[in-house]
Amino acid sequence: MTNPNRLPDVNPELYREIFEVDKRGAAILEALITRFSQPAVTDGGIDAVLKTYERMGSTKVVQFIVGQINRANGVTPTDIEAQAD
Repeated sequence: MTNPNRLPDVNPELYREIFEVDKRGAAILEALITRFSQPAVTDGGIDAVLKTYERMGSTKVVQFIVGQINRANGVTPTDIEAQAD
């Protein structure tokens, strides 16, 4: 029986092939970065904090994809990136 909690086996090279080598995937990644990688909100009290948390959550997915591409290209992750995984 298949374990529904098990993540599919996708290696970093597949991320590189899809999001860097394939021009369609590269365009999608660029769109994701543009849409979801936004800076922290600094004005507005608690609303700014909540908006920043929301943005951080969206950015995390993009950072994961870029991190996988970097691994496939032999880039050593920094300590901060390693903690994010």
